[in-house]
Amino acid sequence: MTYFLPQADTVLSAARGLALANPGLIEVNSSPLYLRARTSNPNRTVALVAGGGSGHEPLHTGLLGPGGLDAVCPGEIFASPHNRQIYEASAAAAKSNGVLLIIKNYTGDVINFQIAAERLRHDGIPVATVLVDDDLATDSTEAATGRRGTAATVVLEKLLGAFADQGAKLDELAALGADIVARSRSLAVAARAQTSPSTAAPAFDLNPGTLDYGVGIHGERGTRTIEHRPVEELVAQMTDDLLTALPAGQGKVLAVVNGLGATTSLELHAIGSILHDLLAARGITPLAIVPGTFTAALDMAGFSITLTHMKPEWAELWTAPADTPLVLPSLTLTPDTAAAVVAVVAEPDTTASGEGEAPASRAVLDRYAAIVSQAHANLTALDQLVGDGDFGDNLAGGVRRAVKRNAAGTDGVAALAEAFLNDVGGTSGPLFGLLFQDLATVSWSDDQAPDAGAVADAAKSSLDAIHRVGGAKVGDCTLMDALAPATDALAAAARDGSDSPFTAAAEAAIQGALSTASLTPRRGRASYVGQHAIGVPDPGSFGVALLFTALAGVYEPATATRLPDPERLTAR
Repeated sequence: MTYFLPQADTVLSAARGLALANPGLIEVNSSPLYLRARTSNPNRTVALVAGGGSGHEPLHTGLLGPGGLDAVCPGEIFASPHNRQIYEASAAAAKSNGVLLIIKNYTGDVINFQIAAERLRHDGIPVATVLVDDDLATDSTEAATGRRGTAATVVLEKLLGAFADQGAKLDELAALGADIVARSRSLAVAARAQTSPSTAAPAFDLNPGTLDYGVGIHGERGTRTIEHRPVEELVAQMTDDLLTALPAGQGKVLAVVNGLGATTSLELHAIGSILHDLLAARGITPLAIVPGTFTAALDMAGFSITLTHMKPEWAELWTAPADTPLVLPSLTLTPDTAAAVVAVVAEPDTTASGEGEAPASRAVLDRYAAIVSQAHANLTALDQLVGDGDFGDNLAGGVRRAVKRNAAGTDGVAALAEAFLNDVGGTSGPLFGLLFQDLATVSWSDDQAPDAGAVADAAKSSLDAIHRVGGAKVGDCTLMDALAPATDALAAAARDGSDSPFTAAAEAAIQGALSTASLTPRRGRASYVGQHAIGVPDPGSFGVALLFTALAGVYEPATATRLPDPERLTAR
């Protein structure tokens, strides 16, 4: 959310901040506003000047310096720079063979850059232009304006910067720029609009479960709205659309996965991995997958993909050294390195260890999996109130992994222990793993209840282990507040010869979990929010309560009917 923009001189303040963050690299001219590189390669005879509306950073300014641009003209947010900015920046940066102006294809940019070009020609300064028009979404014969200029600008500026450092002439740079643009196409999608700086609200609304396909970098609506779908399907659709439209070319493809402002690095790298595999499956070798936020639309939640058919000699330009605020990745992917990357993340072998073994017990695991699925969304919502919101996903993910191990022959509770100890991260995952590890020492059967006393002893052993590891005790507002009373109730019921010990344990665990709403957390992530956690029951304690609810459901179906519905239980 763009809550922290200065009320006045936003763009000038940002320009000064960039210069201060890169001492000795950039100078700022305030009237008219432009940024200029303090040094350049002595072989360079043509200055490269670009610019456009602000809010797209690090576009343009990120590639200012040796190996990149000589001057950048930032307009106001989403508004083109004035021709005076472009003219004076170009005049100040011009070299012996003139100036190349890099223009994104938007009406305001085109008009102001072209007026600046006329003024430069009038002064006798050689000038040429390159028009970036890579946006596939606006590729229409019905519109006279043509395709918009978007993230391919980053590829263009990096390649032209390296070529200019080799002493290329003005016409050579212009020709290379036109060739790069012709061999590039981009496509963007968004799940949420950018925040309007004037209203602090989204610039447009999207219905839940939908995406805008073909959005622009100035926050323009997409050319159509589509249903939200798994990212693998979405990236496949975008890739196919781009490859269909991309002019045929020889050589490898450079693929830029660009964030539109609010998309995380985690997401962009995951999309890059998916894109690599999709291209390889279509017989296309990616020269490099380049993930990052390079051309933002303020804080729009979305991403774009740019594909450029690279000529062989362009690879050297991409990897050429540069001294700019933005450092672009230069990794070249080969079949060998790609295979090595895949090998690192290969799934562990969970196949059965042999033939002739007794069938694995699964009733407890299946019941627990069903209950956790019911409560998943509620557990996530509770954890978002007091933590980082990952508990529901971690618990459900661990159970899914256990189901996979069980299918390969591991007993249900043992599968839970292996999955949570070996595969589930965070805080709660390994702690639940300790609980399942001790419970797995009990003999479990699908058709006969285990000895309640043995289960109580195992639960007590896990209680002690969890205390040794994390220091938590009853009253700290953790899973211990459900596990301890469940263990005591189970042991008491076993001593008394009760015919429903697991139901008694489940009821005690549920009451313990509900009681955590009145506690001030002293352990775990919820302890960081202090008084804000009061009134919110601990999600981990519900994970324990749901486990004993599952045991009661499997072994004591008659009395388990008095236990609350898992979804209703965990609802706040």
